[in-house]
Formats: sequence, C-alpha cells, structure tokens
Amino acid sequence: MEEAAVKLRRLRPEDRDTLLKWLTDPCVLAFYEGRDRPFTPQMVESHFYENTECSRCIAEYQERSVGYLQYYCLDKAGFEEYGLPETSEKVYGMDLFIGEPALWGRGLGRIIITQMLEMLTEKMGASAVVLDPHVDNLRAIRCYEACGFRKQKILPAHELHEGQRKDCWLMKYESAQA
Repeated sequence: MEEAAVKLRRLRPEDRDTLLKWLTDPCVLAFYEGRDRPFTPQMVESHFYENTECSRCIAEYQERSVGYLQYYCLDKAGFEEYGLPETSEKVYGMDLFIGEPALWGRGLGRIIITQMLEMLTEKMGASAVVLDPHVDNLRAIRCYEACGFRKQKILPAHELHEGQRKDCWLMKYESAQA
C-alpha cells in the first residue's frame, strides 16, 4: 500500500451515501456500532452532521473514500470516562473504521493512523492520543500497537455492542514532542 496514495480530508455533505453504505454493511458493523444497529439516512445525518462534538474526516485511498475517523480533545468528562488524571496538556481521543472490507489487513489502517497522529501531535499540539477498541478486536489492536499505542488498562463493560456490554482496552499514544 502506497502511503502517498492515502489522504485525510474533512467530512463533506456528499459523504452521506458512502457513510450509509458502510454503516449498513454487516462486516463493518461487526466492529463499529453493531450488526443490530444498521444506520438509516436519518441516523447518518444525526450522528455525523448534526453532532458537532468532534472533528470528522474521511480517509481516501487513490482518491476513493475508504474509511472514517474522528478526533476530539478530551474534556473533563472524557478524562473521567477513561479514568485518566486530568491534565492541562492536550489529550485527544480518536475513533476510526475502514469501510471497505476488501482493504482490511493490507496496511491501510497503519497509514491512516500514522497520518492522523502526525497531525494531532505536530499541528494540534497533542501530548497524547487515546482510543478504546473492544478487547476481542485483535486486528485493530495489533494495528494500533504497530503505530505506537500501548495498552493502559481494561475498561470493563465500557461499550454496548450487539446487546452486550463489551470490555475495551484503553490504549494510549504518547507524543515524542511532549
């Protein structure tokens, strides 16, 4: 996979149909939101366009939309949710998925995450970035570790997924510039 062929850009109104396609695909939903919650056009609108709590991006590979990611600066509630001590340094949270299962396992996630980490640390001053994959999402965890994230602790019953409370790993990337 060629790194130069991967670009991150802000979410646009014309991405609605792509998001809907991804978020009705059972393969994608098995890891993001849950197969019991396929999105409707109204859910895409509400979740991605009306909710402004985070910055949203689309990852493109060879000028084709292939994934979604979002990031947000942790506030007091975010530090509490993860059981982290509050700090005056900028700590960002990040979530992502690759919406094209045919591209899974080919190194695309590493490229996307590396580009996002560079932006958050070098341009936005992040001292650290956290994310919280399900403990059984081994492919994602390996990818995050390859990008420099380290497991911090288990977040028990952290997320409702397909009718069950799932344990998640709190994983943290610490900027070399911090």
